[in-house]
This record gives sequence, structure tokens and C-alpha cells, in this order.
Amino acid sequence: MNKNAVIRAAVVQVAPVLFNRKASVEKAIGIIKETAHQGVHLILFPEAFIPAYPRGLSFGSVVGNRSTKGRELWQLYWENAIDVPGPDTKRLGKAAQEACVYLAVGVIERDPGNKGTLYCTLLYFGPGGQLLGKHQKLKPTAAERIIWGEGNGATLTVLDTEIGKIGGLICWENYMPLARMAMYHHGVDIYLAPTADARDTWQATMRHIAYEGRCFVLGCNQFVTRDMYPEDLPGIEELENQSEIMCRGGSVIVSPMGKVLAGPLFDREGVLITELDMAEVVRSKMDFDVIGHYARPDVFQLTIQNQPPPVKVKFSLK
Repeated sequence: MNKNAVIRAAVVQVAPVLFNRKASVEKAIGIIKETAHQGVHLILFPEAFIPAYPRGLSFGSVVGNRSTKGRELWQLYWENAIDVPGPDTKRLGKAAQEACVYLAVGVIERDPGNKGTLYCTLLYFGPGGQLLGKHQKLKPTAAERIIWGEGNGATLTVLDTEIGKIGGLICWENYMPLARMAMYHHGVDIYLAPTADARDTWQATMRHIAYEGRCFVLGCNQFVTRDMYPEDLPGIEELENQSEIMCRGGSVIVSPMGKVLAGPLFDREGVLITELDMAEVVRSKMDFDVIGHYARPDVFQLTIQNQPPPVKVKFSLK
């Protein structure tokens, strides 16, 4: 990485076409094309963008019982999840290539080995169009465990690119200190945090991670309203008492010194774009380096099972 580089990063706060894989992929491709015209090098989409973060839905599950309608909703969700790799990842990769950007997109991934497990996954694409890697959410939160499996620790991915080391965690994985340390361990410069958390407390988390890791943090959420849900969705009646705004957003970009550079964006769709001065990563570590001079390895040892080394990406952005 050129430590003196200045790059442009974009965080996309929009909702997909809920529970519609094909239309959501089309929407993502359109946004990638439009955003690329603004000279960005990196684009981040929210958690579970394809095909949906199923906020407010129970999938007919309570302790000791599951309903037929809930299973029908599960089937629809599964049918609109994506295969990795597969036709949809090829299309997203082609969009990244045509835009000449690094791209990270939150998706729901089908387990290729069976017809029963879904993962909340973050996909990474390079400006050459290749699928560079993925990260599966290690620990779904609360009722998410009904619909998503636990991810593989070998997907704690960091990409070593010409614009910096890029990696990150999904939503409440960011509250797992050792998961964060796994990212810091490989010297992450640009930390991605797609989420479904729109609360004010999340803003404090984004600033804390940036200041702790001395890295840029890109927090990305959806803006979702109740009327975006398909009217014929199994279980849609569960949303009748929900507020019209289902998710406020709160996307934000933070510097390595914990300064908010863009956002937070609430209560509307939009794209945050800002410049990241990569020299600030170096400057910020003068007095605190969590894996360097502040680490005390004589006292503390970090053991990470199966985390791969950073993926070296050989590609020069024009």
C-alpha cells in the first residue's frame, strides 16, 4: 500500500428489493455504476443486502414450536439467497470490474453442500472482477440463530490491496473483542462494519473501533420502511404493529483518530462518500498501536484458529 495515498470510499445506505434476489442484484449493479462515476475506489453495501435482512419477522418460531407459514417464509428466503460462487457473484464481479472498484456486499449465502443452512456473509470483489474472498458471520445474534448458521472461522478475511488492507466484521461480531483483534492482527487499514443496528450506541462502537484499531471504519446500514415488504409475504401480518420506519440507517465513516468524516445518515436512503488519507493510519499509531508497541506480547497472547493470512491482491487502480 502507498501509505501516502488518498482514496475515495463509498458507503451505500439503501434497502434491497426485499426477498427478491434478482431485483436486488440489479439494484446493486445500478448503484455500483452510478457511484463509480464519482471516482470512488471502494464501495460497501449493508449486511444481508441480498435478498433481505428480515427485520420484524419470527419465521413462525417460538420455543417448542414452528409454524407451517414460518416454514413457507423460510423456503422463500432460501430460494432468494445466493450461491457462492454462482451466477449472482459473477454478475457482481463484472459490475466491480466495469466500475474498476473494490466492492463489499452483504448477502445471504446458501450452503452449497445441502439445502438447509444459510449464512450471513460479506463478499469481497476486486477491480479485476474476481471474487477475492468472503466472511461468514461467526455468531448470529438472538433470533438470527433461527435462520442463519454459525460461520466458519477460516473466513476471517483480510485483503492486502494497493489501497490498503481491507477487512471487517458483520454487525454484533464487532462486540466480540477477540474477533476485532483478529482483524487488527493482520494490520487492517480499512475496517468494514455492515450492520442492521440503527441505535445511537452503534455510533459509539464505530468510533471506538476506529480509535482502538487506528484504522478507518466504514459502518453501513439499510434504510427500510414497512411498505417495502412484499404484500403477499408469508407472515406479513406480524408487521402490522411495527413503526413505518423499520430501520433508520445510521451509516457512518470514521477516521483512525475517532473523528466522524461522513454521516451518520439517518431516516433516508443515500450514499456517503469521503476521502481517506491513508497516511493518517501511520500518524495515528505514534502513541497507540494495538498489535505493536502497545501490545505487551510478554503478558498477552492471541491464538486464532484457522484464520488465513491476508489475501495479496495484485491489481493497480487507474
